[in-house]
Amino acid sequence: MIFIMVMAMTVLSVFAIEKGEIERDAADINRRAQAMTSAIERRAFTGSSYLRAGSALLTTQDEVSPELFRRFVSELRMDADYRGAEGIGWAPAIGPGEIEEFEEQLSRGRTSRLVMRPSFDAQPRAVMVPILYLQPDTLRNRRALGFDMYSEQVRRAAMDEAVETGRPTASGPIVLVQEGKGSDAGFLIYMPVFTPAEQGRDLKGFVYSPFNARQFLESAADLVSYDGVGARMYDIGDGKRELIAELPGWRETGTTVEREVILANRKMLISVQSARDETLSSMSMITLLFGLAVASLLMLVARLLTQQALEDGRSIDWFAQQNSIRDSLTRELNHRVKNTLANVLSIVSLTRRRSKSLDEFAEGIDGRIRALSATHDLLTQSEWGTTPIKSVVGVELAPYSSDADHTITLEGPDVELAPNDALSLGLAIHELATNAAKYGALSVPGGNVSITWSSVNDTLARIEWVESNGPLVVRPMRRGFGTELIEKIVAHELRHPVELTFAESGVRCVLLTPVREPSEFALRQNRPSGRGH
Repeated sequence: MIFIMVMAMTVLSVFAIEKGEIERDAADINRRAQAMTSAIERRAFTGSSYLRAGSALLTTQDEVSPELFRRFVSELRMDADYRGAEGIGWAPAIGPGEIEEFEEQLSRGRTSRLVMRPSFDAQPRAVMVPILYLQPDTLRNRRALGFDMYSEQVRRAAMDEAVETGRPTASGPIVLVQEGKGSDAGFLIYMPVFTPAEQGRDLKGFVYSPFNARQFLESAADLVSYDGVGARMYDIGDGKRELIAELPGWRETGTTVEREVILANRKMLISVQSARDETLSSMSMITLLFGLAVASLLMLVARLLTQQALEDGRSIDWFAQQNSIRDSLTRELNHRVKNTLANVLSIVSLTRRRSKSLDEFAEGIDGRIRALSATHDLLTQSEWGTTPIKSVVGVELAPYSSDADHTITLEGPDVELAPNDALSLGLAIHELATNAAKYGALSVPGGNVSITWSSVNDTLARIEWVESNGPLVVRPMRRGFGTELIEKIVAHELRHPVELTFAESGVRCVLLTPVREPSEFALRQNRPSGRGH
């Protein structure tokens, strides 16, 4: 939510910045378009003024000589405002009978004879307006000399309109003769020259200027002093839109503003393009990146704080669990210590009553306490969990298992006992082993002791002690401590009666011990397996 809120504010800021940039760009592009239109009109007005001046001069002359025309053009002193124009030319209006005289005048001072083109023979026509002079006299302009402009429809239409209006008139899009094999679009501005009114005001010819459209547009763009301005110029004089010039900065996409301009009595359309990219502005990008960084940082901080709060909550829960476990451990330890002390007190009491001397009492107490201690060690190793029957029996018979004079057999499935049940079984096995070592199969060479166990069902196990190949067993006249311990204390702890038989072939004892689920006696339920908790 923090990330979304900050990013929403950032997007709104970017939107406001972009809106301002668009409005600023719209005002800027309108200024550029207006400046470009004014520059083009100024260029056209300057060209028209020169042509009007030329028309006024040539009207008063009976003959337009090369020297006169050259002096006229040089005295105009055309400056940078006339950039884009190829120069100023003179094209007399002649009839078929004047062609030879025109060609003589055109070839005068030339190393080779120049002729009018297209020739009259190839294209017969009543009126011809071939180019006689074109200043400045450059190699490029010489290509146009002798060309009959009236033979071409677009030029002819412009000249006819200029004669009708008596004003400078621009032609439609054409390719200048100067271009040779080139294809750049251009146009011409014609100004008619008439004989004086007293002589009948007949058409003498045209003073004109040829223009390369692209150079003309570039010269206008130089006046507005905008680097990288994208602009196009279209001719719309004939009712259709035709592209005639384009600046290098033009892009296929971008905001444009269009202005109509009258260029020498002909409609043109100027399209100026915004220099602004469609992408976000630098300020918007900075704002967006800054907002993204701030939103990410706040989200990270919030996440860290949330994780810390969760960790703190888990720590509190863990400490509460540890306190609960400690309390449970304390109660369990207290219970088990009481049970162990009760067992010890019972052993002491029974041993004292059955002992005839202090040494006999000490020996009995020592052995039984050691048996209890050995079983305690097993329970400690298993963290007071379940203990296998085989381990309990094995630890009690360990002192006799290495003696080669007799054989001890342990056999049965893997059955686990609860801690208290393991203690009780350990005491019973200890008493049976002690009795066998004193009077039974473990007291003579070749004696055998077999301890087998099996599962009666899921909750009960049967353990059988059988001695064989030992001395002849005589049933005792009085009940000893071991018998009392097995038949009373162990039977009570195991909650099942013990069957103890003194057969002549050997002592036989059958015990039934419960098999309980760990949840019935575990110190901690659902305890993790690791020891670090």
